[in-house]
Amino acid sequence: MTILIETQARLMLNLQSRMNTKVDPLWVSKRFPYLRAVVIEAAEAIEHHGWKWWKKQECDMAQLQMEIIDIWHFLLSEILLEHEDDHDRASAWLMQAVADARPGSEVGFDDRRYELDGMSLVSKLELLIGLSAARRIDLATFRAIMLDCGLGWDALFRQYVSKNVLNFFRQDHGYKEGTYQKMWSGREDNEHLVELMQALDAEDPEYPERLYQGLASRYPG
Repeated sequence: MTILIETQARLMLNLQSRMNTKVDPLWVSKRFPYLRAVVIEAAEAIEHHGWKWWKKQECDMAQLQMEIIDIWHFLLSEILLEHEDDHDRASAWLMQAVADARPGSEVGFDDRRYELDGMSLVSKLELLIGLSAARRIDLATFRAIMLDCGLGWDALFRQYVSKNVLNFFRQDHGYKEGTYQKMWSGREDNEHLVELMQALDAEDPEYPERLYQGLASRYPG
């Protein structure tokens, strides 16, 4: 698995701080429940994986990965919030937490020990839900989920930047006001984002701008 480098960590924290400020300039003082959002996104990830034993379901890995990126947005937000939006302290905490999230990690929760390597992806997502509901950030669990979804830190970084572009696009087109259209030609905007990401070169310096333009060309509003 690739490692997270500090420049990537700092950029993601900076992007997330900018997005939070765009949504609400007083986000730090208002202390929104970002870990509650992790609970909801993790449940949606379980839906994309498939869990219903009474019907045939297939795992939609592309959408599952996108839910993991959504979870990462809210984890970054909670990390920033716990450090009062001080990017130096948040970055130092994040880098140490990533270093501590080693393979074979055990997680203690509710007087039980959970061996992550022996758990299914859905069980790990359930554990993440429990930890988040208890207002705990646990990057060992998140890292294990990433691996099960085929994501390393480099891939997470690229997909995070892409989803950040979509989030800015949403805000620019009335998301907060309730006028944004999330369904485009019968499909969610996330699905269009995945298609555009696959068609563009993420290493292109103009990748964010090209991605934004691609979204604009498809948006029905």
